[in-house]
Amino acid sequence: MSGRRSGCADTGQAAVLALGVVAVAAAGVVGTGVLGGVANDAARARTAADAAALAGVMGGRSGAASLAAANGGVLIRLVERRIGSTNEVVVTVRVGSAESTARATSAS
Repeated sequence: MSGRRSGCADTGQAAVLALGVVAVAAAGVVGTGVLGGVANDAARARTAADAAALAGVMGGRSGAASLAAANGGVLIRLVERRIGSTNEVVVTVRVGSAESTARATSAS
């Protein structure tokens, strides 16, 4: 007797298990890449917004848009206010899928 039972259907189970493990690992790698890209966009958006706000205080909308673009972003909104002798600029910049808002002031 060979030790095998007639009609046993467990051949190939290791291949199915290995395929499942590979699929889960691939999904994890893709998910990590997506999250890393979102985090990178958010960090770049913060940097671009800070630079655009500072440029906006000194150079207005064109300065803010230029610095946002130089940092890989797009100027979405700029609000300028004068409070007493202080100029205030609030900008919103988009980089990829992330947006960030920054504020800068300058005393005149």
